[in-house]
Order: sequence, then C-alpha cells, then structure tokens
Amino acid sequence: MSITTISSREFQQNANRAQKATRQGPVFITNRGRTAQVLLSIEDYHRLTGKRQNIADLLAMPGLEDIELEIPPRLERAAPVDLD
Repeated sequence: MSITTISSREFQQNANRAQKATRQGPVFITNRGRTAQVLLSIEDYHRLTGKRQNIADLLAMPGLEDIELEIPPRLERAAPVDLD
C-alpha cells in the first residue's frame, strides 16, 4: 500500500488523478502544507469501519439503474401426486 499526498489545489484541478491513486492506498490532501483530508477507496473505508455491505446498500449504489435484471421464466409445478 502506498500513500499519495497532493495539495488541495491539485486535488481541485485533477480529482480524477486522486481517485485513481486510491487504488494504491490512501490519498492525503493538504491545505497550506498540513494534511486536511484523506481520500479512501470504498473497500479501504469498509475495512477500516468494519461495515459489512448488505444487499440493500449494494442495490442503492449509483449507476445501477442502467443495469438490466434478467429473471428466468418460472418453472411450472408438477401435478400433485395421489399417494392413496
């Protein structure tokens, strides 16, 4: 895991670079030379907080509204068997 440090100005100008850097580890964002914020990947955040994902959280994630859910056709039930 590597730590990346960028200034708040650099973060504002190139947030995409900071987001990509979270794949390697936390990104420290400085303001006037002092660390002010830390940017983490969601995986690192969950690992630190111990929060477990549930199906409701996963379904509420942004961007999922464009995914099509294919539900297979329902199987017909067999006729009941007379055991008398």
